[in-house]
Amino acid sequence: MKSLIPTFFAAALTLAPTSLLAEQEIIVNCNDQMQFDKKTFEVKVGEEVKITLKNIGKLPKVAMGHNLVILNKDEEVPAFAMKAMTAKDTDFIPADDATKGKILANSKLLGPGETDTITVTFKEAGVYNYLCSFPGHFGLMQGKITVK
Repeated sequence: MKSLIPTFFAAALTLAPTSLLAEQEIIVNCNDQMQFDKKTFEVKVGEEVKITLKNIGKLPKVAMGHNLVILNKDEEVPAFAMKAMTAKDTDFIPADDATKGKILANSKLLGPGETDTITVTFKEAGVYNYLCSFPGHFGLMQGKITVK
């Protein structure tokens, strides 16, 4: 009987739906040099992913605020970023439906020492671009999430 217990648990884990398995957690640090410490990462289709953005910089939010905006699959960064730069009243997240519809998820705009966590489930395989939408930051602060 004792020898059957490990076999049973191994089989149960193999057959368990991915929603019962541990979710992935990713931490992305950003700084006063306008850099994300992670430029790429991979996740699985259907997997719930927690992405935590930490602003480890020291400069004030009005001068060096950072966020993490994940665009829908295959959306391009430059056109979105140019529109986002004009959205100061909404922390550089465009409020118009056409541009807002390009966003899969986004963090809050963070000042020094602040942290925000977003939870995302990628429903389709492909490449998802992410960026900081604070004016002028997207040139250095962008990356790619590959979903397989």
